[in-house]
Amino acid sequence: MLVLDKTIFEQLKSEAADIFPDECCGFLFGSETNGERIISVIRPALNNKEGDKRRRFEISPKDYLQAERFATANNVTLLGIYHSHPQHPALPSETDRLAAQPFFSYLIIPVKDQVPGAFRSWLLNEEHYFDEETIIINL
Repeated sequence: MLVLDKTIFEQLKSEAADIFPDECCGFLFGSETNGERIISVIRPALNNKEGDKRRRFEISPKDYLQAERFATANNVTLLGIYHSHPQHPALPSETDRLAAQPFFSYLIIPVKDQVPGAFRSWLLNEEHYFDEETIIINL
């Protein structure tokens, strides 16, 4: 289960709308207790994908390293990645699945005509396919 508070929820919506029509992306940080992943901090990352950023995102190895250092320095856990799907639903693509890592939550924000829709989150299972993760938004 992924838990977001109102501030994080609004930050994610704002970033997805601001970056539209390109895909935004970034990191989810927080803590995990008994399967409940509480997101306390997000950090945007630059979409380094060459070419059409409206359909794909790529986070550089340097940004991953900085995210890991941020987690250590701030006593939080790097719990996952978020990205937007401009003009598409919040379903992971085959590209998303092939790039996914075990343990991470993959939060997808659909954006239609610059308006964010309902968030969905995904976890990679043992067969290397996605299972949907429940999202709780504390408004």
